[in-house]
Amino acid sequence: MPVPSAPRPGSVPLPPAGASLRQRRDSVAHRAPHLPVSNETSAGGIAVRVEDGVAYAACIGRRNRAGRLEWCLPKGHIEEGETPEIAAVREVAEETGIDAEIIQPLGIIDYWFTGDDRRVHKVVHHYLLEAKGGIITTENDPDHEAEVARWIPVSTLAQELAYPNERKMATAAARLLAITP
Repeated sequence: MPVPSAPRPGSVPLPPAGASLRQRRDSVAHRAPHLPVSNETSAGGIAVRVEDGVAYAACIGRRNRAGRLEWCLPKGHIEEGETPEIAAVREVAEETGIDAEIIQPLGIIDYWFTGDDRRVHKVVHHYLLEAKGGIITTENDPDHEAEVARWIPVSTLAQELAYPNERKMATAAARLLAITP
């Protein structure tokens, strides 16, 4: 029986099953196999308020590299000594101005991306949260990554979000809240 070959030193792990690899023709793509790999863990979620019988989620708009505004869920790095739950509540407050409490976990997503100097495997813990107060704003975002924040109806949230993995979290939230998209 043949023995499988051992992984080559310095080889880049493959993205999760089902993820697509887009090949870019710039120098970063050509260097990607030789870039170091790092792991990052973040947390965030969907903070919901109900007004006149309609559930809304606090979301942020960020500019992508092409300059287009993309709607995203608030999230960020877990800081030293934080649990994912504490980080999620903090990140929602920082990026949207909304104070919220966790109702329950929504799910964990992971993905890969390539920066200028490394490949990153990112894991993000998402939670369903109940908005308790605050005014929706991005002015307290310490990284100034969020350009704008707004309430989006949960019933249309999956269509508004830019990233497929976040759309899955929106669908899970709608299902838990018994909302038909």
